[in-house]
Amino acid sequence: MPVVESEILRDLWYLAVPGRTLRPGQMLGKQLLGQSIVLGRSASGEPFALRDLCPHRGIPLSHGAFDGRELECCYHGWRFTCDGGCSHIPSLLPTQKFDLSRVGVFQFPCREVQGNIWVLMPADERHLPDPLPEIPVIPAVDASHCQLVESSIFPCSIDHAVVGLMDPAHGPFVHRSWWWRTKHSIHEKAKAFAPSHLGFTMVKHRPSSNSKAYKLLGGEVSTEIRFELPSTRIEHITAGRHHICGVTTLTPLTPNQVELHQFFYWTIPWLTVIRPIMRPFVKTFIEQDRDVVDKQQQGLNEDPQLMLINDADKPARWYYQLKKELLESRQQHRPFNNTAPSTTPPLQQPGPGNHPALAQLRFRRRRAMLSTCQESLSLLIRCIPQLT
Repeated sequence: MPVVESEILRDLWYLAVPGRTLRPGQMLGKQLLGQSIVLGRSASGEPFALRDLCPHRGIPLSHGAFDGRELECCYHGWRFTCDGGCSHIPSLLPTQKFDLSRVGVFQFPCREVQGNIWVLMPADERHLPDPLPEIPVIPAVDASHCQLVESSIFPCSIDHAVVGLMDPAHGPFVHRSWWWRTKHSIHEKAKAFAPSHLGFTMVKHRPSSNSKAYKLLGGEVSTEIRFELPSTRIEHITAGRHHICGVTTLTPLTPNQVELHQFFYWTIPWLTVIRPIMRPFVKTFIEQDRDVVDKQQQGLNEDPQLMLINDADKPARWYYQLKKELLESRQQHRPFNNTAPSTTPPLQQPGPGNHPALAQLRFRRRRAMLSTCQESLSLLIRCIPQLT
């Protein structure tokens, strides 16, 4: 059967692990973009990433020990500092003259931003980008607001994972449920897009009227969705004075295995109280996506000719165009030219169902309903200690 692969972008940051995964003095062996890497956090709290390979006999350093300062190979006890330098070779006699600086392990650029650990995967380890590119930043929140993290491995190439990530048309079918959407909830949507750093942004707008979960937030709700190469999607929801940010990252582990990390940041206190109730719903969403991707692979193994149409598949087209432009700009040693277009949604004429007066009346009724729901939820939460 054919292997469906994608060209993987390098000289960019990929999310390696959530920061909470690594405690001080802990290390973790992992594959990123087909390369074996050992991640760790020093005793002082600084994260690092090294090639997971002892230069002596080639055994992975992640099989050894780490005391928060040095990694010790489990084979012959060679020790390496967190920057990859060799600090000790036990078999050397005192009379032997050997320059330890000749021995080392490649250190990948590694940063912790807003509670997540990112690793830059270079195209050429001898020539890192200068300056290093920017790491995607989540708006209006910091690491303390990261309230929910879920991860999963998808059996597909990075391109199919990214296209699935930004596909707006699959929701009513893949994520069909009484509490979110039904297959009959799909409707025409007119959204405005604009170019943004290494990607594009669906500019701030009101959420879909058929997404029931948004109605629980209360207040005037708006959302902005940004995609950034290589594979990060950030949805920023504003609800009155509060913020909710959903961040999805996709990191290729191998050519046909992608790790998804889903993060939720929020500043709404009552969401933290119901976090145990929310987690199963988030897991269900991810499992639904993984299940459909798994089914898709059965068809992709036949090496079919695929198509992208000009409506819901526009973000996928832009992704491929941006990826191509980034590769070509590097080959031609010229600045990157963002090819994502600016689009403006067509104006809607008020009709029988969307006259401004009727829309205002529906909004007032919805606000009253939300107020009742919030009061009921608050009462339920106050009852929880009594029930337990």
